[in-house]
Amino acid sequence: MSQQVGIPKGTRDFSPEVMRRRNYIFGIIREAFEKFGFQPLETPSMENLSTLTGKYGDEGDQLIFKILNNGDFLKGVASEKLSDSRKLSFEICDRALRYDLTVPFARFVAMNRNDLSFPFRRYQIQPVWRADRPQKGRFREFYQCDADVVGTESLWSEIELIQLFDQVLSKLNIPKFEIKINNRKMLFGLAEVTQCTNQFTALTVVLDKLDKIGMEAVQKELAELGISNEVTRILTDFATCSDTESQLQFLSNELNGSETGMKGIEELTFLFENLKGRISKAILSFDLTLARGLNYYTGAIFEVKALDVQMGSICGGGRYDNLTGVFGLPNVSGVGISFGADRIYEVMNELNLFPSGIDRGARVAIVHFGGETQFAAFNLCHELRSNEIQAVFYPEDAKIKKQMKYAHDLGAEFVIVIGEDELAKQAWQVKNMQTGEQFELSTQKIIQRLTESK
Repeated sequence: MSQQVGIPKGTRDFSPEVMRRRNYIFGIIREAFEKFGFQPLETPSMENLSTLTGKYGDEGDQLIFKILNNGDFLKGVASEKLSDSRKLSFEICDRALRYDLTVPFARFVAMNRNDLSFPFRRYQIQPVWRADRPQKGRFREFYQCDADVVGTESLWSEIELIQLFDQVLSKLNIPKFEIKINNRKMLFGLAEVTQCTNQFTALTVVLDKLDKIGMEAVQKELAELGISNEVTRILTDFATCSDTESQLQFLSNELNGSETGMKGIEELTFLFENLKGRISKAILSFDLTLARGLNYYTGAIFEVKALDVQMGSICGGGRYDNLTGVFGLPNVSGVGISFGADRIYEVMNELNLFPSGIDRGARVAIVHFGGETQFAAFNLCHELRSNEIQAVFYPEDAKIKKQMKYAHDLGAEFVIVIGEDELAKQAWQVKNMQTGEQFELSTQKIIQRLTESK
């Protein structure tokens, strides 16, 4: 009986066609990161479980993929620990797959503090893992593309990162996208003036659901938590404000009794004032209910949505003031963003935004009639590659029809045919597979023409 073949739910194989499209996205993101002066970095796929636990909130901690220890890991484990899932996790697992790239980055900064020049700017493009329920745009294994600045509290860093969102998504030709901005200090101020700071995390979790479940459902959840009706009143009045300026003025009046809240409004005001004229395409909006579920955010927070596709956020990020402190390096502020490459791919695929020719597996395919023509085909292929022209030749003595199908399947732009006559003249038959045009050229003429038409 043959074994059933499959892959875990929430993971995917990527065909050559898909990989070419993904690499196109990665290339544009990487180019923008380096243009802004971010340096490349990689960290291990797995971290110590203690490094990750407690950084993402209770809900996030439950989504960490833990790695079982080697050997007879249950031997000698006390019965009381077997009944406590949290204690048991640490007994049988001391490693886990990374949940995001930010916490491992903070760990790296703390470990290498003496070798880094601050502010330190890094970018990282690697997969992460979450034990989430797979659905459209949500996977258990997916790539994040992060850029972070640590070692400065300057809000100009936030402005640069918002510009990165704008430039990358514009370069990818996403037609309409919105960058939502909020500030966790302001949310804490809201909790202070409504006297529910002891339920701050619960408040932010409910607020973050507003665009999904609506005001009535949010009001019901807040009431069940015993949170003041004053929160709902502020949200309702805020919704009547017509623009960002009036929204910030409204909240200045409402949060006047909270020093932290007023600091958040001051930071938001700085961002919106200094982003004017510095954004080319993005729609900027102030979203009071944006909370970002990760516990380590302390200041400005961002979320980006594509407006022409039913999809969750495609990018996000924010300011974290003391994430390195848990690793022994206190008082180092940082801010970072992440591009969700998988969701960006889904958006671009659905809107047919990938450039023409991206699915091409080879620019030139060379076919032959075997014998000496096969040697000539290989030599020509070598010459083209030596001149930076992507080329393949058929490695077996096969019928021309089979070789032409192979070239077609590769999406080759040109097919070069080498037969006995062409070998004698040292001039090759070249066919443009897009236009059907055919011509006879020497090796040097082919190289010249293909180089000029890149």
